[in-house]
Amino acid sequence: MTLQIIVTYAAALSLLIGSGFVIVGVIGLLKFKDPMTRLHAPTKVGTVGIGMLLVASIANSFILGEPSTHELLIMAFLFVTAPISANFIAKVNIHRRACETPPSPLRDDTWSTLNVPEADLDI
Repeated sequence: MTLQIIVTYAAALSLLIGSGFVIVGVIGLLKFKDPMTRLHAPTKVGTVGIGMLLVASIANSFILGEPSTHELLIMAFLFVTAPISANFIAKVNIHRRACETPPSPLRDDTWSTLNVPEADLDI
C-alpha cells in the first residue's frame, strides 16, 4: 500500500466519523426541548464532527500536493469560539429564567474558596 492510499482511507474514515458526529448533534438539537439541554448537542458533538471533516480536508489537500493552512485556522477559530458562545447562551438562559436556576451553594463562605469550615479542622 502506498502512502496515497493510506491517506485516502484515513480521509474517508475521518469523513464517516465527522458525519456521524454531525448527525448525532442534529438529532440531539431536534430531540431536546429545553434550551440548556439543546445547547449541549451542537456545541460538543458539532465541534468534534466539524473538526473531523476538516481533518479529512487536510488529508485530501495533502494527497493532491496542495497543502493548505485554511483548515487549521478554521479549526482553531471553531475550538476557541464554540465554548465561549455556549457559555454566553447558557448565561442568557439563566438570566432570562428560561431554565431551572442552579442551586445556591450550602456554605457561601467556604464554597469555591480555600476557607475550611470549623467543623472540618483537626485541632
